[in-house]
Amino acid sequence: MNENDITSQSEEEMILTNRQGHPIGNNQSMRTVGSRGPATLENYEFIEKITHFDRERIPERVVHARGAGAHGYFETYGTVGDEPIGKYTRARLFQEKGKQTPVFVRFSSVIHGSHSPETLRDPRGFAVKFYTEDGNWDLVGNNLKVFFIRDAIKFPDLIHAFKPDPVTNIQDGERIFDFIMHTPEALMMITFLFSPWGIPANFRQMQGSGVNTYKWVNAQGEAVLIKYHWEPKQGIKNLTQKEAEDIQGKNFNHATQDLYQAIESGKFPEWELCVQIMSDDEHPELDFDPLDDTKLWPPDKFPFLPVGRMVLNRNPENYFAEVEQAAFGTGVLVDGLDFSDDKMLQGRTLSYSDTQRYRVGPNYLQLPINAPKKYAATNQRDGQMTYRVDGAPGQNPHINYEPSSLGGLKEAKKPGKEHTPLIEGNLVRQTIERTNDFKYAGERYREFEDWERDDLILNLVNTLQTCSPHIQQKMTQLFTKCDPDYGKRVAEGLGLIDGIQSGNVNTADTEFGGPLGSTQTSEAVQEAERSGHPAKPY
Repeated sequence: MNENDITSQSEEEMILTNRQGHPIGNNQSMRTVGSRGPATLENYEFIEKITHFDRERIPERVVHARGAGAHGYFETYGTVGDEPIGKYTRARLFQEKGKQTPVFVRFSSVIHGSHSPETLRDPRGFAVKFYTEDGNWDLVGNNLKVFFIRDAIKFPDLIHAFKPDPVTNIQDGERIFDFIMHTPEALMMITFLFSPWGIPANFRQMQGSGVNTYKWVNAQGEAVLIKYHWEPKQGIKNLTQKEAEDIQGKNFNHATQDLYQAIESGKFPEWELCVQIMSDDEHPELDFDPLDDTKLWPPDKFPFLPVGRMVLNRNPENYFAEVEQAAFGTGVLVDGLDFSDDKMLQGRTLSYSDTQRYRVGPNYLQLPINAPKKYAATNQRDGQMTYRVDGAPGQNPHINYEPSSLGGLKEAKKPGKEHTPLIEGNLVRQTIERTNDFKYAGERYREFEDWERDDLILNLVNTLQTCSPHIQQKMTQLFTKCDPDYGKRVAEGLGLIDGIQSGNVNTADTEFGGPLGSTQTSEAVQEAERSGHPAKPY
């Protein structure tokens, strides 16, 4: 049945009904024996209402639980830099200058729950769903352009280390740096995260990145490696730890409110999509592997080339239906876009779609926010919450397999020559060869402005102070390998002299940690009791 075939009460009547369409004549009282009760088991209206209420929440995302979203459009330039874009990709959404494609964007924080403060130090998710003429394309990434790890098998360990302690339910820097001291590839990301870049001022003034390496494929089946970057036209703004704490004391929803109000008032935020292009080979001239997502491609060698712009101009009508149930996946690519051998990307591609089926259900792609704007025709059937059959006009409803001579679905014509990269080598369990874990973190430290370096050191010291001495010493050694001044300033902040605690600072004053970079977390616990106003029981 088509949604347009459903009849409803006239707008003037606005009659409340239940999910069966029955008019509700009394929404104030359940059915009881006398006015005081007891209630009876056949309270159908109450039972339907309360049992649905009990199920209003689906499992929240393990990561990226706190989010905000908006609708808009992507407008292509038809070029990549000064060249026709068709030279590199045959993806149709990019080809025609001025062509607009509807999008939905979800911004998020990573570690904490769905109602956590938006001022916490955390990477921010930046996920874009393009509703293209060839089906959906999901560009799923973060605000920061690098990541902590380069192999997807470590992702559960990384997230467990950053999540609250399973016993105390408090985020703990000792657990985090215990993991990081064994994972030096994360130093670039740690340098970003503990600087003001770890707390964007809002979503509108935040960069986005695909983080992983993808491919573009042209009509001849030739491929290049691609990195995606979103650059905000509103400029970039970040917060220091102190500024974030002050804002959190007044409004812990500030980023969601900022985005909503900007769109509601007609100040539509805009981003330019840029790409970096690299030939699809190992690039031995580089001192890192181009598929390593803990590294940035140097823009002097691989410049940012504009390909289009994105404008967000419409707020969701229902947060749950659109933002909470929005489901993204790194495997959702259209023709002309492809995967690289990036081990993180390939691991994410399994994880994302598996997560959506668990959270939302096997038919999550039939929900309006996730469904493509073109028709979908598959031979997949049934499962929980099936909304419709994804069939083509004129398809024989008896035929749910392929091939068939009885009016079933047929394979599509190939839109271009298939990309067929040569893959050979031994099947191994090894890290990539060119790791270079320290050089680029040191470069980033030196490129920061003075106030960014100051805040970075402050936040690292505040978090490391509650860590065991051997973790403090190891992290100081790692920071020193990045830059001698970097390690020296962290050591001084921790009161370390030649690896020995000087006693000049108060370290490990509590067995608990706290939000990353936060100051005086144990004092806050004591202050709450000290400042609390007595009250008489009632």
